[in-house]
Amino acid sequence: MASFIVEGGNKLQGEILPQGAKNEALEVICASLLTDEKVTLTNLPDILDVRNLISLLSDLGVKIKWNGRHECEFQADNVDPDYMSTASYLKKAQSLRGSVMIIGPMLARFGKAVLPKPGGDKIGRRRLDTHFIGLQKLGADFNYDSERNLYSVEAPDGRLHGSFMLLDEASVTGTANIILAAVLAEGTTTIYNAACEPYIQQLCRLLVKMGAKIEGIASNLLVIHGVEKLHGATQRCLPDMIEVGSFIGVAAMTGSEIRIKDVSLPDLGIMPDAFVRLGINVQAEGDDLLVPEHDRYGIETFIDGSIMTFSDAPWPGLSPDLLSIFLVVATQACGSVLIHQKMFESRLFFVDKLIEMGARIILCDPHRAAVIGNGRIGSLHATNMTSPDIRAGVAMLIAALGAKGKSRIQNIDQIDRGYQEIDRRLNLLGAKIIRTED
Repeated sequence: MASFIVEGGNKLQGEILPQGAKNEALEVICASLLTDEKVTLTNLPDILDVRNLISLLSDLGVKIKWNGRHECEFQADNVDPDYMSTASYLKKAQSLRGSVMIIGPMLARFGKAVLPKPGGDKIGRRRLDTHFIGLQKLGADFNYDSERNLYSVEAPDGRLHGSFMLLDEASVTGTANIILAAVLAEGTTTIYNAACEPYIQQLCRLLVKMGAKIEGIASNLLVIHGVEKLHGATQRCLPDMIEVGSFIGVAAMTGSEIRIKDVSLPDLGIMPDAFVRLGINVQAEGDDLLVPEHDRYGIETFIDGSIMTFSDAPWPGLSPDLLSIFLVVATQACGSVLIHQKMFESRLFFVDKLIEMGARIILCDPHRAAVIGNGRIGSLHATNMTSPDIRAGVAMLIAALGAKGKSRIQNIDQIDRGYQEIDRRLNLLGAKIIRTED
């Protein structure tokens, strides 16, 4: 198991380019299963989750051709749907949360799919009801084998049929899975309360390039007219919004000037303004974001003087993946804030390590933490930590960069799942991060 040794308290300076979006990449890679023609994806992030998903598709029979580190061609003209029932596939799929989005296109094209209970971040309950209820609305038969923790879906007559559905939650992966199934269904599918994050929009745009008929892109009401066949297409992934937010957090915690290049500003939503409310000076310059060097920052209050609250919400609200970063940055601010993580009840449990570092945080319950800022950059001190998930791991790294002394972060494979060479890229800006094998 690898670790980071982080020497905190160093000023950073320079430019950094965000990687391609992890969440979009997982969705559009699965879309390649819908056609026997070539699908080319560019600006793919070179991270564990993406590599593992591509390996899983290769095992299914998809032809994979890399045209560089960040560009890959997929051709699913010889897929073996029966391979999904093998022990080797189930073991591999179980370790990857993104494998859940394979079932939609496999069901649509081949009439059946199976899925083991997927892994991923340990951040609390992550139910799959929305996925399977949506697929059942399209006519699929659903079965859950509780002894083997195995889900299976099958189209009785080999093809799905369009339907109206009102999703019980605006699940991003659930919406993606249903879209991937509906584009080849017979008739019209209407999805209300659909997630409409930029990455869902990108998935829809790729499918339209492939010949799908989708109305309402960028809204929470999608109308999909099923087609008989899709063809190949090419698409470039957006920059990763969560990585952009992470770099803003790094700049804030270290009092550094960092320019984040080519962020696709229209696709960041309210995230930059939310950092401004946290007291961070975030300046948009063309398609770049500049965080100037600063000695201190203060959290705003609401108009009536009440304490600022940041909470996650469906797009265009704040992504739940950003709240760990907001929480860490708030520890150095002047003022107080309430962080309300609504979606996942285990995502805030890493705050005990921040408290050990000197942060003033009250964990109110599994979903809420009150942060009383120390009012000065560099007030935290080093400690040893273990990364429980991708976002908490990066939050710990940000805290360590702003702390005095040397911190150790273990289990950094979790960070590598979502962040491409984060140590090397930050070291180019002046950070001091050493990767070691324990």
